[in-house]
Amino acid sequence: MVGQNQKKTFLRAMLYLLPSLVIIAVFVIFPMIHTVRMSLYESFNIFSKTGEGFGLSSYIWVLKDPNFHKAILNTFIYAFVTVPVSIVISLAIAVLLNSGIKGAKFFQTAYFLPYVTNAIAIGLAFRFIFHSEFGVFNKILAVFGVDAIQWLNDPDYSMITLCIFGIWSSLAFKIVIFLAGLQGIDPQLYQAARIDEAGKWKQFTKITIPQLGPILAYQFVIATIGAFKAYVEVVGLFGDDGPLHSATTMVYYMYDKFYGASKYTIAAASGVIMFMIIMVFTFIQMHMSNKRASEN
Repeated sequence: MVGQNQKKTFLRAMLYLLPSLVIIAVFVIFPMIHTVRMSLYESFNIFSKTGEGFGLSSYIWVLKDPNFHKAILNTFIYAFVTVPVSIVISLAIAVLLNSGIKGAKFFQTAYFLPYVTNAIAIGLAFRFIFHSEFGVFNKILAVFGVDAIQWLNDPDYSMITLCIFGIWSSLAFKIVIFLAGLQGIDPQLYQAARIDEAGKWKQFTKITIPQLGPILAYQFVIATIGAFKAYVEVVGLFGDDGPLHSATTMVYYMYDKFYGASKYTIAAASGVIMFMIIMVFTFIQMHMSNKRASEN
C-alpha cells in the first residue's frame, strides 16, 4: 500500500513538472545537443540540418583565431572587474538601505528600476553620458582640468567604459538579493553584539558577512555566469563590438560568426568552448563555497 502511494505521488509530481520539463527539453537540452552536433562539422546547412566533414576542425580553427583570443581576454577582464566590484558596491548600498535611512523605500525602487528596464535603452542613455563632447563624465572631468576622453571611440578606453556600464547595470538585482538576506538575519545577534560593545565594523565582519555567506556564494556564481555571457551590454553601449573590435566578448564573437559571417560550425564550436569555461568556473566557485561552509 505504501509503495502504491509513493508511486502515485511520484506520478502526480511528474505530471505537475511535465510542462516545465517539456519547455526545458525543447529550449535548453535540444539546442545544446544540436549545437554540439553542429560544432563537429566543417560546414553545416541550417536549412537541411546536414553537415560535411565530421571532425574537430571547427574547434581547432576557433582556438587558433586571434579574434577569439581577444574575445576571451575581454570576457575575463569584464568578469574579474565587474563581478567583485558590483558585489561590494551592491552590498554596501543594501546595508545602507537596510539601516533605516529616510526614503529607503524610494531608493529601493530607484535602484531596482535598471533591472526592469531594457538594457539596450540603458545603453543608449549611457552613450550620451559617455559622449566625448557633451557627456556627463567629461563635464565632470573638465571641472578638474582633465581633457575630454574618447570613451566610446578610443580602443584603449573601450573595456573601461564597458566595465563601468556593466557594474552599474548589474547592481539592481544584487541589491534586492542582499536586502532579502539582510532582513532575514536575526536582530538578536546585533543586540548581543551591542551589549558586548562591538562596533559597527565588527558587527559587519562577524555577523553580517558570515550570515550572508550562502547569498554571497550565490551572487558570485550567478554574476560570473552573467558576466561571461555579456552581449547586450556591448551592443547597447557601442552598437557593435567597439572601435577596432576592442570590446568584443565571447558571446558577441559567437553571434557575429553565426549571423554576420554565416560560419555556423565556428559559432557552435565557440559556444561549446564558452559553455565549458563557464562550467569550470562555476564548479570552482561552488567547490570553494562548500569548502568555506564546511570550515565554518
